Amino acid sequence: MREQAKTPESSFQRAYLRQKKREREQVRVFRALLLVSFLVLWEVAADLRWIDPFIFSSPVRVGKTFVTLLTEQNLLRHIGITVYETGISFLLVSALGMAFAVLLWLFPRFSAVMEPYLVVLNSLPKSALAPLLIVWMGANVKTIITAGISVAIFGSVISIYSSFQSVEPDMLRLIATLGGTKKDMLFRVVLPWSFPGLLAVWKVNIGLCLVGVVIGEFIGAREGLGYLIIYGSQVFRYAHAREGRMTDDWNRMSGRTKRNAVWRTTRFAGPRGNGKNLRTV
Repeated sequence: MREQAKTPESSFQRAYLRQKKREREQVRVFRALLLVSFLVLWEVAADLRWIDPFIFSSPVRVGKTFVTLLTEQNLLRHIGITVYETGISFLLVSALGMAFAVLLWLFPRFSAVMEPYLVVLNSLPKSALAPLLIVWMGANVKTIITAGISVAIFGSVISIYSSFQSVEPDMLRLIATLGGTKKDMLFRVVLPWSFPGLLAVWKVNIGLCLVGVVIGEFIGAREGLGYLIIYGSQVFRYAHAREGRMTDDWNRMSGRTKRNAVWRTTRFAGPRGNGKNLRTV
């Protein structure tokens, strides 16, 4: 009888697990289809000149450039440097943010004093701090790590402290009624209660630290992904300027004006006309 009673329940569980497995597989398939569709549309748009391939490139060109960087310009080294700097920044932000948030929670009066300063510091444009950090600390790895910390630290403190504040007051009063201390409240109630919020903060901090590190590499680095990005943008501008000049010359020679291939030479050498300071239009 017991086995017969358990059979419908186990079959229902198996059906439920199969359904969840199908849902996960469908999500993976739709993610892959979305990515492939985007890449195909991008490539087709570039080939058919719906978009300018010189400006927007194409997946094939991006792939060829990636292979070139990987084989000729030591891309893995640049990736490793950026990952290392981002990891150090993230660990320091997590530790410092947690310590400062705990300090604010332990001392409510100190929290009331520091709250407006944290809000102002969090609202500062972090990209504007990078040049100042370069001037203060020099162009080195410590400066780049500090730039990564500066982007995420203030928002991390505010978010963690807000998570601490969301704990049910009745639970804290129960700990106090049972003779618990602030330490008991922190480790037995506040931190376990805030763990989902901490995970969300850490997820955001990883991206923010990466942004700060790349900004620092833009300005004061000779290695890393930020350096490659700024180097590529400089080469792109040069190529764009050159392409624009060639297009302009071609338009002049292709009959865009009233006369084909009209050249006017103006001399500013005085009445003798020695041929100096020629201007071609």
